[in-house]
Amino acid sequence: MVVKLGFGETEREVAAIGKFEFGKSEVAGTSGISRVLMTGLVESSNPLLQSFVRRPPISAAMGAYKYVSELWRKKQSDVMGFVQRVRCWDYRQHPSIVRVTRPTRPDKARRLGYKAKQGYVIYRVHVRRGGRKRPVAKGIVYGKPTNQGVTQLKFQRSKRSVAEERAGRKLGGLRVLNSYWINEDSTYKYFEVILVDVAHTVIKKDPRINWIVNPVHKHRELRGLTSAGKKYRGLRGKGHRYHKNRPSRRATWKRNNTLSLRRYR
Repeated sequence: MVVKLGFGETEREVAAIGKFEFGKSEVAGTSGISRVLMTGLVESSNPLLQSFVRRPPISAAMGAYKYVSELWRKKQSDVMGFVQRVRCWDYRQHPSIVRVTRPTRPDKARRLGYKAKQGYVIYRVHVRRGGRKRPVAKGIVYGKPTNQGVTQLKFQRSKRSVAEERAGRKLGGLRVLNSYWINEDSTYKYFEVILVDVAHTVIKKDPRINWIVNPVHKHRELRGLTSAGKKYRGLRGKGHRYHKNRPSRRATWKRNNTLSLRRYR
């Protein structure tokens, strides 16, 4: 695209005017030089201006998924607020685990491994919000005082991990790949879980996803092997602060508290 400037060609004047005509349409903005950078080459006799705006930056060209991602970042905007309220009402009319035809957040789903091809399935799961109450009769704990709490207890795993677990138990023939948040109200949090059909020929032949066909990945959501599972296990970080979390906190404690002596012969 070529832009013709019919005014002064210094950088200061370009930045001050900030309005250029593209044939019949025109783009107006506060920063003129940024508009020039986003449009392309400029026909000008000033070599300084030509060298400055000869090539637009790569970040200026945003794809469709980038726009969708930016829209989801502004969850409190008027558009997203209205859409999310309407969607939340619709979600409440459905069961706790229901299959959807396509992901609500295609950009997020693709970043987590989803492909719009055979063998990939999306399920929406809602999990009740709130903390965990100890399941004891009449609130009586027959034990030491340190364990007598009934309310104000926090579950060790996240709601997203619980959603993956419920989807994995419900759909035993599928493998849980990943999940992401889509909505929430006063009662529930809604997640979409990406599942893979390991018996499908397309999945078996795809070198990017056929690793999940291996039997060691059965019910990986129940063993803390998904992204949400690794997060509550403390395996997201690196460095000396996370040495005690690998391979697991329990294994580290057992290794540090076990006395192993060589047998005397």
